[in-house]
Amino acid sequence: MNLQTVVNVVTAVLVARVFGSDAIALLRRAAAMGVRVGVSELHRNNQEGGER
Repeated sequence: MNLQTVVNVVTAVLVARVFGSDAIALLRRAAAMGVRVGVSELHRNNQEGGER
C-alpha cells in the first residue's frame, strides 16, 4: 500500500465515523415519512370507498 491509499482509507474511516450517525438518522426519518405516507393513502382510500 502506498501513502495515498493509506490517506484515502483513513479519510473514509473518519468520514464514516463522523457522519455515520447522521446518515442513520436521515434513513430512519425517511423510512418514518414513507410509513406515514402509506398510512395516509390507506386512510384516504378507505374514506373514498376504495377497494381493500
